[in-house]
Amino acid sequence: MTIETSRTLGGVGAILMFVGIIPVINSYGVIELIGLILVMVALYNLASYYTERGIFNNAFYGLIAGIVGGVVAVGTVVLAVLTSLTDFLYTIYPSWNGDWSALSGLTPDTSNLSLDAIVPFLTGLFAALLILWIFAIIGFYFVRRSLTSLSAKSSVGLFSTAGLLMLIGAVLIIAVGIGLLLIWIAMLILAIAFFQLKPQQTQPAIPTQTATQV
Repeated sequence: MTIETSRTLGGVGAILMFVGIIPVINSYGVIELIGLILVMVALYNLASYYTERGIFNNAFYGLIAGIVGGVVAVGTVVLAVLTSLTDFLYTIYPSWNGDWSALSGLTPDTSNLSLDAIVPFLTGLFAALLILWIFAIIGFYFVRRSLTSLSAKSSVGLFSTAGLLMLIGAVLIIAVGIGLLLIWIAMLILAIAFFQLKPQQTQPAIPTQTATQV
């Protein structure tokens, strides 16, 4: 695959990831997923073009970190709900005998509801957010390494800028507005960087001098 094709795939993919964050445009994350796939394909081809495996490998490691973080976070929330759900139900249904089919005929009593009853849910949610934050930093750390390598090979400095903004955004993601805004801007810069890619200039061959015959 030529660098022109990789440039188009990467640029279009980054634009899709940029506009996919907008709620009106985003359709259950499909647009962002398509954009991510296009960017990964472009990075894979560019890794071959520049003979630098780290361009794709680091991006792949970052992707895996994001997936693992999401799975662990969801599992943490589910575990917190399952382990505390029974006690919570006994709190709002004091007359419940433990028969799940009988819940539909009972009237909830919220007078006994206190902060202690929802602490396990809040703890699980906090733990899930913490896990997501840690894995986001790890994932974007690898993405930055990928884009830094691509920047060095392609001489397009915006790749390195985009990677740095993504990492800073991940660190600041606890301040939701600032972190997500930086990552969103980084996607646009990434798209511009892809469209600035140019084929490598081949060095002109140096003519060899032949000895003159006497």
